[in-house]
Amino acid sequence: MAGLRAIGIPVLATIVGLLVGILCIVFAGKDPALAAKAFVRAVAGEPRMFGNVLVSTTPLIFTGLAVAFAYRAGLFNIGVEGQYLMAQIATVVVGVWWTPPKGFEWLHPIAALGAGALAGAIWGGIIGLLKAWKGVHEVINSIMMNWIALFTADWLLKYYLRPDNSRAASYDLQPTAWLKQGLIEGSRLHTGIWIALATAVVVWIILYKTRLGYEIRAVGYSPGAAEYGGISVARALIITMAISGAIAGMAGSVQTMGLNHRFNETSTLPGYGFDGIAVALVGRLHPMGVVLAALLFGALQASSPTMQAMAGVPKAVVSIVQAVVILFVAAEGLWEFLQRRRAKKGVTAA
Repeated sequence: MAGLRAIGIPVLATIVGLLVGILCIVFAGKDPALAAKAFVRAVAGEPRMFGNVLVSTTPLIFTGLAVAFAYRAGLFNIGVEGQYLMAQIATVVVGVWWTPPKGFEWLHPIAALGAGALAGAIWGGIIGLLKAWKGVHEVINSIMMNWIALFTADWLLKYYLRPDNSRAASYDLQPTAWLKQGLIEGSRLHTGIWIALATAVVVWIILYKTRLGYEIRAVGYSPGAAEYGGISVARALIITMAISGAIAGMAGSVQTMGLNHRFNETSTLPGYGFDGIAVALVGRLHPMGVVLAALLFGALQASSPTMQAMAGVPKAVVSIVQAVVILFVAAEGLWEFLQRRRAKKGVTAA
């Protein structure tokens, strides 16, 4: 019964979100049938279209997994954005300035990905360390770390990572550091999708098949009980945030190696981390659910330009659909919280 409910809530939320989207299209004076046709065409009209959906899905899998992993220890990792950015910088450094020995070019993307994961792990680990050592709340801390990462990345780009001031991007990565593109002909789909899916499997194994995963989940359920049972809560918090940061960092590395091949100047946070929060919630904080939720959000994002071109549907409609889905999924958690409060008051009164 619990399993059916876990699946049914996100499905129902998605249906409601789509219905709200249809109402928005009608109120905007557009044809919902034409919009639906445009959506189907954008998602599955041609193989290359589906490839583009998977391109949008790839970073969302990583960021959704990063948020879900941290949440299992009772931590809310809002710092995925910063971990993503610092990983991009580390990937550029290794991808541009390190040249692998002849015959070992295959090591280059591995080293660049590892550098990004390490940078993300350090950035996330700092948040976990401050939480475990001084009790600094991870939400406040991670938001601050996001902005530190943004301005640090901007400073490094302006003074060290670009060839001249006229270029709003870093040096290009050496081709040996690129991920292979064209997995589906005509699309930009790259091997990062396989890395993302493999990461989801590894996260599932860590959480549900290892002692570390048991300790992380125990801390998430009840830190006091976990400590009483001999689990080091401080150690679990630091390791959890480091692993979560590493996963977020892999998103930045894969995007850099697979699509952009450089770090582009930005004055705002990229947004993948905040989308990852939505993906994790809709995916019920389970690795496999995160993959499916990322595919849903990737399809919505990839179809938006086609729906706008064919049916005149504003891009804001896609954002509204996503928001409604998140709202309905989150509402279940609010309802359970209110029920627990009511039950607790009843016990106290008795």
